[in-house]
Amino acid sequence: MSLSNVLRPSASMTMQCNNAGARRCRALASCSGLHPRLLAMPSSRRSQNSTRQVTSMAGHGKFFVGGNWKCNGTKESVTKLINDLNAADVPEDIDIIVAPTFIHLEQVQSGLKKPYQLSAQNCWVGRGGAFTGEISAEQLHDIGVPWVIVGHSERRMFMEETNDFVGHKAAYALSQDLSVIACIGETLSQRQANQLEEVLTKQLTAIGDNIADWDNVVIAYEPVWAIGTGKVATPEQAQEVHAFIRQWFTDKVGVEVAEAMRIIYGGSVNDQNAGELARKPDLDGFLVGGASLKGKTFAKICSSGAKTAAKVLAKA
Repeated sequence: MSLSNVLRPSASMTMQCNNAGARRCRALASCSGLHPRLLAMPSSRRSQNSTRQVTSMAGHGKFFVGGNWKCNGTKESVTKLINDLNAADVPEDIDIIVAPTFIHLEQVQSGLKKPYQLSAQNCWVGRGGAFTGEISAEQLHDIGVPWVIVGHSERRMFMEETNDFVGHKAAYALSQDLSVIACIGETLSQRQANQLEEVLTKQLTAIGDNIADWDNVVIAYEPVWAIGTGKVATPEQAQEVHAFIRQWFTDKVGVEVAEAMRIIYGGSVNDQNAGELARKPDLDGFLVGGASLKGKTFAKICSSGAKTAAKVLAKA
């Protein structure tokens, strides 16, 4: 069944960042903290230099589950969520990352036990300074936060972050020894207009033009029309897009990077659909939104997804 027969676009799904260019150009121009190698290197050279072997990355096949708490939580609710996660039985051999709000990072860092890791939901595009309300990659590194999410569709939409801005942000975060969860995805109107591959290619290229290697990057494919809507891409739809993304890496970056890259899915993932989604060979995990605010549910997603993926790998 065609998606166009199931879903109807809302105004929020089709918002475009029409005024983003000038504003973001001013921000980039004023930001003296961009990695000097990136500023000096033409985009064509950056693309060529991004083709290299990956040796240190955990690699395609090791399951990855991220929990994006978004703008949610109080001290009391976060304490309960920490306790629920600590009490849950989750696999030790997968990467599990949680991303609370900035003001709860220290609380989660001090209370959450292994195997959970910590991520910020965003960071500034360059070195800190006179950028009111922003958090720099250096500051995150300084307090021991190892991961950061960049390019989430809600920031692209509501904060008017362009592809180029996201690419620079990913590069700077990596230069400050943070690992990056880079989000890409199309709106419903773009999918219905058969622009999915064009949109994803532009988003991936903007990142690839700005980074030297992909060792510490995880790609999160999140169809915008499925985020927080209860609508989920079918496993077949998700696999098709993930396979396209992996092929992009093969063609533009290299076979080794393509095989090592973890490509995770986000968009109304829950404990009921995680197992079925994880059966697909190019889905290496999830970026979970609302369901990550429920400790027991999030733990079930981690466990069911990892168990299913392990079975798929064993049969391969």
